[in-house]
Amino acid sequence: MRSKILKPQFFERDSVLVAKELLGKFLVRKIKNKIIKSEITEVEVYDGLKDKGSHAWRGKTKRNFVMFGPAGRWYVYLNYGMHWMLNIVTQKENYPAAILIRGVRDVYGPGRVTKFFKITKFFNNKEANKKTGLWIEDRGFKIDPHKIHHGPRIGIDYAGNYWKKRHLRFWID
Repeated sequence: MRSKILKPQFFERDSVLVAKELLGKFLVRKIKNKIIKSEITEVEVYDGLKDKGSHAWRGKTKRNFVMFGPAGRWYVYLNYGMHWMLNIVTQKENYPAAILIRGVRDVYGPGRVTKFFKITKFFNNKEANKKTGLWIEDRGFKIDPHKIHHGPRIGIDYAGNYWKKRHLRFWID
C-alpha cells in the first residue's frame, strides 16, 4: 500500500480513538533533502477543560492557544525549560485537546523524540503536512487491538489522583 499523509479530518475525532489509531503510523520530518521517519509507538491523550493533566484545564493562554484551534496542527512547547514536547491537536475547534507523541520505534521519551526529529517551537501552530516539513503517514499497517496497551499518563502528579490514574496513555511493544 502507498503511504498516505493524514489530513486534518483524521484528527477531528474523539481523542482516545485518534490516539489508538496513531499507533503504527509514521512520524515523518523533512530537513533539506533528508527524510527522517519512525513508527509511532506511544502516545498520551490530553482532552478538554476538565482534564487537570492538560495545559487547557485553566482556560486559553498564550502557551496553550493552539489546543483550542483546528485539528491537525502541532502544539509544541518547552518542558522544564529543556525539552520540546510534540503534540497533535485533536477534536473540533474551540475544544482543547491534543495527543503527546511519547515514543517512536527505538526512541523512547517525548524529549528524545523531538531531539531525534530536530523539532523546536518553529512547528508550534503549524499544520502537519509536507509543506511544513513535519507530518504523519499511514503506511497501511493495522495494529491488532489486543497489542495496544494502556495505562496512566506519566509525570502529571500535580493533576490529582483521578486524572493521574486515568488510562490515557497508549503504546505498542
